Amino acid sequence: MKILLIGAQGQVGFQLQRSLACLGQLHSTTRLDLDLSDISAIRSLTNDVKPDLIVNAAAYTAVDKAEQETELARQINTIAPAIFAEQAKKLAIPLVHYSTDYVFDGSKNSPWIETDVTGPLSHYGLTKLEGEQAILESECDHLIFRTSWVYDRRGHNFLNTMLRLAEERDQLNIVDDQLGTPTWSRHIADVTAQALAQVNKDESFWKRNSGIYHLSATGQTSWKGFAEAIFKLAEKDGRRVPKVNGIPTTDYPTPAKRPLNSLMDNSKLQQHFGLQLPDWQQSLQWVMQS
Repeated sequence: MKILLIGAQGQVGFQLQRSLACLGQLHSTTRLDLDLSDISAIRSLTNDVKPDLIVNAAAYTAVDKAEQETELARQINTIAPAIFAEQAKKLAIPLVHYSTDYVFDGSKNSPWIETDVTGPLSHYGLTKLEGEQAILESECDHLIFRTSWVYDRRGHNFLNTMLRLAEERDQLNIVDDQLGTPTWSRHIADVTAQALAQVNKDESFWKRNSGIYHLSATGQTSWKGFAEAIFKLAEKDGRRVPKVNGIPTTDYPTPAKRPLNSLMDNSKLQQHFGLQLPDWQQSLQWVMQS
């Protein structure tokens, strides 16, 4: 199988290079290789590579900045996925794409399921939702994985920001009324590969499994709880850690609104593929040890 991987230097894309390498020939691209605002370049690439599968891990993820760079966010999160889906349909190949928990408004009191009504609060969430809808409308074979609070030891994310701030400050005020599940990018990549590995064993795989899936670690916490868990592990390594004060979202205004409840139900993922991610605290420990 020839796999075209888009966004190979992102948090998920970087891990996918390792996870997908066992499934076939990998053709990886980064933003230096492919301008996702250039529709003709996207079409030329897919036509030239002639892949058996497209995996799109590229995204505009600067949630607050997207409130100003609206067109760029839409180009990368909506239009580019639509073109990949169009090409996948044309070439009769499947597409794997990643979305976000931010397609929801956070008003539900229990974990979100795939069929819940969406209502993004931010332009970022809106563009990601529009990307999902474009793929569905294309009618190509697809897997859309909605992820949550993604982090790794590389890249710009909450974990690395906390470790940096711990060296600079004695106290940190962290939001404690937004709930979600931190999810390690490596596990997102591993689940993707393990799901795709089932294709060769099931001739009706895409007919039965095309759709949207929630893909997050198990358990739940707040941003404050995530920070405290990070510092607890960092302190064991002899690192300097700050005092953490919990504050409400209203005390930390940002350009983009975030959902108060980002928890997602992963039952559909388990039912279709027999896969489940570990508890977020166990995953964080593995990341910190690495």
